[in-house]
Order: sequence, then C-alpha cells, then structure tokens
Amino acid sequence: MGRGNLHYQEKPEKKKMIGLIDCNNFFASCERVFNPLLRERPIVVLSNNDGCVVARSNEAKALGIGMGVPVFEVKEIIDKNNVAVFSSNYILYGDMSHRVMSILHELVPSIEIYSIDEAFLSFEGFDHLDLYEYGKKIVRTISNSTGIPVSLGIAPTKTLAKIASKYAKKYKGYKGVCIIDTDEKRIKALHQFEVGNVWGIGRQYVHRLEYYGMKTAYDFTLRSESWVRKEMTITGVRTWKELKGISCIGLDTTGTPKKSICTSRSFGEMTDDYEVLRETIANFAAACAKKLREQNAAANVMQVFILTKLFRKDLPQYCQYQNYTLPVPTNNTSELIRYSGFLLQAIYQKG
Repeated sequence: MGRGNLHYQEKPEKKKMIGLIDCNNFFASCERVFNPLLRERPIVVLSNNDGCVVARSNEAKALGIGMGVPVFEVKEIIDKNNVAVFSSNYILYGDMSHRVMSILHELVPSIEIYSIDEAFLSFEGFDHLDLYEYGKKIVRTISNSTGIPVSLGIAPTKTLAKIASKYAKKYKGYKGVCIIDTDEKRIKALHQFEVGNVWGIGRQYVHRLEYYGMKTAYDFTLRSESWVRKEMTITGVRTWKELKGISCIGLDTTGTPKKSICTSRSFGEMTDDYEVLRETIANFAAACAKKLREQNAAANVMQVFILTKLFRKDLPQYCQYQNYTLPVPTNNTSELIRYSGFLLQAIYQKG
C-alpha cells in the first residue's frame, strides 16, 4: 500500500444572525393605507390629548416639524403646507401591527415583538440561504400584504441589527435591507454612527462619553472593558460587547405578559357630557379586559383619568385621576366596566 496524507481545515462556525424589522413612520403609514390620497402629502399624528406630535411622515420631517413639539408651535407650518393632522388611533395601529407580526411568524422560525412597530427575528438555520435576497423577500411581502413600508437590519447581535436597520431606512441603495456580516462592514458602520444613537446608551451617558472624546459608536468600542464597566456598569459592557459583534442579548420569544395595560383616546370634539364619558370609558374597560384575557392575566388595580386639552390656554384646565385596588384580581368585562363607572363618578366635574 502506498502512503497518503489527509489534510482538512475546519470551516469557521458561522455566527447566528439576528434581524430587526422596523416599520417606517408607522403611525403615518397606517393612515396612508386607508387613504391612498395621502401618499405624497405630509402627515403628522398627535398624542392622546392632541397636544404634541408623536409621528411624522418623511415629508413632514423635511418641513422641519420635530418629534414631540406642541402642535400649536408648528400650526403655521401645518396650515401653510397642507399637512394632514390625525389624532392617535391605537386600535388601527394595533391591528396593523398584528398583521405585520403575523406575516413575520410565517417567514422566520421565531420573533421577539419589541414594540408596536419593531420586531427582532431569528435567522438560525438560514445558513444555506442568501440572507440579503431573503431579507428583500420579507420586506417585499410585508409591504405588498399590508401597505406598510419596512426596513430590515441583519447582524450577529441585536445592537448591530438596530444600527443596520437605521442604515436600511436611511439609504435607498440598500433596497430596504442592510446586512452587517463582516468586521469590515461592522467597523465602517460604527465609524458613521453617532454614539448617542446607539440602542442601550441612555441620555445620562451621552454627555459623559462625548466629554471623553467619543463621538461615534466606533470610538466607544476602542475603550477598554474595565473602563466601560467602571463608568457604565454591566449594562454598558453588554452594549460595548454587542457593538464588537459579541452577542449578549438573546431573543425573548416567550411573549412576556405586560405588567400594565392602557386604553386611551382623545375625543374628536370636546365634551363635558357625563353619559358620553361613561360610555367611552366603559368601552375602554372592555378593551382592557380583552387584552388581559389574551395574555391570561388579571388586573389588580384600575385607574381612570380624564383631562382637558392642555394646550388650550384660553380654556379652564382640569386633570384628575383615581385608582382603585380591586377586591379580587379579575379580567371580567362586566366587573371592570362597573368599577370604571365608580371611578369616573368620583373624578367627574361638570363643565
């Protein structure tokens, strides 16, 4: 027998990739789904009391309308540019969110719903697929099925996936999908990303980091782990490691129940009619009961609040709330409606 040499080289293990799907300008996009004539028109969505701007279309952003500004401060811009103004409609937004998340459940093995318009995706077991092409399929499927435009970031960690999704939304050349799958791409992305915009770095740390000369996410990664631990505790270390491509924050796919549930809505017209308020709050109590049953939970405390339009300085202002600890935790609709009526009666003031 002759002799031979067997030589092989193990392939490096591929990192598990995580996606972050983000619905673009979600509230404004939801309004456009049901009114196509708004497609090119600037849109702003207001908070529950119609006091502040909580969502803007790209066209509204371009006009200089900021997030969270009181609506009266931008009234001139709104009137001059024919901006469409909507009160928040959380029933509509919740329904559209459910549609988006249902589609994602069909396209990937597991997801973590992070907020009403964001979800982390697991791409475990997708090694044989071209992730960029599959990502475009996800974006296209959601857009075609719901009318909601979305952006997708894919990376080895949640924090990097968040950054990738921002690039996917900002630059049209990505066609809705940005992937950070090499160190070269990671470093390039971090060089151009402001440290204050990094997911996990709170406002209390931004000025401190900038004081030490850290303007970008890449600058932050150059610090030592011991320095980060001293200045920002273990939470900062997790973010630091995630930016370096080391996954520290896993997907929570268990659907952890919410500890509090709120249903609120501003009225189309101002009212001081007790029966109108009572009927509306009864409907809200029923909606909360339904949400409780869906997550197999029960309420221990109920709060009812009512308030006037805070930005109408020409009118008398009133804001009041009342809490009630329930005798027995419940998710029964009739019981919650009854208790909500007691609370409204306690805080209602004619006029």
